Amino acid sequence: MKDLKTRKRHHDHDDGHKRQHSHKTNAKSADTQAASKKVLKVTGAALLAIGGAVLASQSAQALSPLTLVNGITSGGGVGVSKDILYGDQPLQDLDVYYPKPLTRAMTAQSAISDRYPMVVFVHGGSWESGSKEQYAFVGQSLAQAGYVTAVINYRKAPEHVYPAYVKDTAQAIAWSLNNAASLYADPARVAVVGHSAGAFNAVAAVANEEFLAPYHIKPSDVGAVVGIAGPYSYDFRKFDSASAFAAVATPDEVMPDRHIKGKQPPYLLLTAEKDDIVHDSNTIKMTQALKAAGVSVKNGEIASASHATSIGAMAPPLRWVNDVRAQVLSYLDDALK
Repeated sequence: MKDLKTRKRHHDHDDGHKRQHSHKTNAKSADTQAASKKVLKVTGAALLAIGGAVLASQSAQALSPLTLVNGITSGGGVGVSKDILYGDQPLQDLDVYYPKPLTRAMTAQSAISDRYPMVVFVHGGSWESGSKEQYAFVGQSLAQAGYVTAVINYRKAPEHVYPAYVKDTAQAIAWSLNNAASLYADPARVAVVGHSAGAFNAVAAVANEEFLAPYHIKPSDVGAVVGIAGPYSYDFRKFDSASAFAAVATPDEVMPDRHIKGKQPPYLLLTAEKDDIVHDSNTIKMTQALKAAGVSVKNGEIASASHATSIGAMAPPLRWVNDVRAQVLSYLDDALK
């Protein structure tokens, strides 16, 4: 992988992270959450086919790029349990995607002895937008590669500012570790992956042991962390994303490169070659801070990728766009399998 320090790119703006999405995520009603608690509804290709028919009936102008990605992603025999609660607040829920062999066994109610590696995925959206549904393609993609995958929701700004969304991420990670066995996953082989603002959440939740401590979980209980195009070290006060932080907050108080506490798992931090949303200095600084703390870190550049395609190409039908999926899976396979 290319060493980020050797890259020379010029930008006419400061380091940072701009608002990427305009849509908002609406919280579910308490009644809906209560009704879904502990209910695991396993669905597969049939449900995705129905979803594709619905998408086809909609106006193309009404579809976001993420919706389009979901619409063309094959089910591949992957199953999913929807709307599982990891907390008791709105948006504290997740969807779990199962590899094809596991889906078959669960559907047939067969005895299951195998245990699978697991990924907790945290989506981006400038901390104000995005949802687990819009990133279903990531769950499907990783499940097709053999990983039980939890795609999580978390509370959003501006109603909920830092550290609320990082606390939610830590709670979802703890829930996943504690419930891995019941999901036929191996709690000793759980990784956390995030993109953009979700990469910030993932890295911040693990790098600072104080976020996992309330659940009696240590950072080293996590098998690996993968951050894709994350804003780990910038002055948010100069950008639209300032609304995701308290008015009196400073970068020194919140940026994860300044809060590394506890024994850490290994990290993979990726940047997108053509990213004009998150400057690669964020990854450079986070890498330097982790290495200074004695943490194992690998870096990689996703060639020809924009900020959006650095996650969009996780969808199997779009893997030709860039190699983000190959880089992530290669790293996870080495770290967890």
